[in-house]
Amino acid sequence: MKVTSHPVGEAGGFAFTAENEARAGQIIARYPVGRQASAVIALLDLAQRQNGNWLSTEAIEYVANKLDMAPIRVHEVVSFYTMFNQKPVGKHFIQVCRTTPCWLRGSDHLTGTCLRKLGTKLGETSDDGLFTVVEVECLGACANAPMVQINDLYYEDLTPERMAGVIDDLKAGKEIPMGSQTGRQGSSPNGAAVAGVAAVVEEALVVGEDDGAEPAVDEAAASSDDAPPTDAEGDEGATGADEPAGADQGMVTADPPADEDAATDEDAAATAPRATDKEA
Repeated sequence: MKVTSHPVGEAGGFAFTAENEARAGQIIARYPVGRQASAVIALLDLAQRQNGNWLSTEAIEYVANKLDMAPIRVHEVVSFYTMFNQKPVGKHFIQVCRTTPCWLRGSDHLTGTCLRKLGTKLGETSDDGLFTVVEVECLGACANAPMVQINDLYYEDLTPERMAGVIDDLKAGKEIPMGSQTGRQGSSPNGAAVAGVAAVVEEALVVGEDDGAEPAVDEAAASSDDAPPTDAEGDEGATGADEPAGADQGMVTADPPADEDAATDEDAAATAPRATDKEA
């Protein structure tokens, strides 16, 4: 059997801490013997968190050695997934979602606010080392657009003014509530919409209460069934009795020919008694 050889990665001075080493062992143990390479993304995430939120060459090749993988294969994984940073980033790594729902709700303005306030360009780190701003594709919080991800947390329902406030709070070391910045819970309706939904629910509960009365539709049906037939209805029933059986079953009967009707009228006129001149 041919075995592909590869050089040992140059890990330099990078190594997992005791805590991350134990965690890496637990992750690798999830996979069958010979399939340990399946743990590469999870171990790269561990290495990135330990290395200040970016992956150096040493950290990448340390993971390669840990999983007995060719270093080039691990470099390919890192360069493919945008979640991995290949250069140092700020303490607060701001990822602005730019996909359609957020863009329609003004994500461009969020990006502009961040760059103007920090004096940087996309992908650059601020002079104080605190902030790096990038744009990314959908982060999956479309219902609360526009939104950004800062490190591991989501901040949603943002405006340019609120985005500027978030940056100021982070600079000051303040704790910022994650999620919606308008105070709504999850993706529930906001403001007037909440009151509208509550009113509809309340009305439905009131209408649905059992007050002992029969539904209006049932009363109407009962009245129709129990009421005695009118004269018109009786006549109609009598007439129906003389009709062919097929008429009750929805069968269509042909109308008498027009010529026959005309002939009947002529016969009646001929047999009617005529007034004499004296009677007139």
